[in-house]
Amino acid sequence: MPEGPEIRRAADKLEHAVAGKPLTHVWFAFPELKGYEAALVGERVTRLETRGKALLTHFSNGLTLYSHNQLYGVWRVVKAGESPQTTRSLRVRLETEDAAVLLYSASEIAMLDANGVASHAFLQRVGPDVLDMTLTVEDVKARLISPRFCRRQFSGLLLDQAFLAGLGNYLRVEILWQAQLAPRHKAVELTEPQLEELAQACLAIPRLSYQTRGQVDENKHHGALFRFEVFHRAGKPCRRCGAPVEKTTLSSRPFYWCPGCQK
Repeated sequence: MPEGPEIRRAADKLEHAVAGKPLTHVWFAFPELKGYEAALVGERVTRLETRGKALLTHFSNGLTLYSHNQLYGVWRVVKAGESPQTTRSLRVRLETEDAAVLLYSASEIAMLDANGVASHAFLQRVGPDVLDMTLTVEDVKARLISPRFCRRQFSGLLLDQAFLAGLGNYLRVEILWQAQLAPRHKAVELTEPQLEELAQACLAIPRLSYQTRGQVDENKHHGALFRFEVFHRAGKPCRRCGAPVEKTTLSSRPFYWCPGCQK
């Protein structure tokens, strides 16, 4: 399942295709959204914002389209006027003179004004997004030691979107490896240096994944590109200490770790 970095990269592609250009055609599948079709023609997509796995498409008239792909939703970029052959159900079409972005199969879609965004139940529930570059290590440390989160085991906490939006299973695994922490630990048990290391990893790992995952370092020298250190590496040697990586299930998700250096 895509996590925050994958959602943000998808948003970047949508933004590149249609942002700043007048909309020439707008179509919604749901009856409650039909009234917005004509109102959005001639308006522009100003930006696409991610809140974890939710996508906020902001328009120049102040409205915002909220969508959450959940398990089956997917966005596609096509040429203007193009309608791909697919068995998926089209939910949203936003088209400019050159390109169109299409949302298929998603069920959580709503049009919101500024007050609606501020009061939306899901958006109120999620924590700050790890790809929000205004979020700092100190902010993450404050959340880790807060009464709400400090006694939660990291195995579950790092999957909870209320803690930090955009984290998911592969990021949970890689963050804890980077911080050299076993998943049973809680923030209340950590030393100050351990808290610092974990907070840094909570931001550095997803941001590196967003910036570089899938790219190839042809020169194979410094300038790290994202790679899995333990995720999907069960039985292989840990790149830090050489002990075999192990796999189990935690919070109903596969979990990988190195028992040699994650204490």
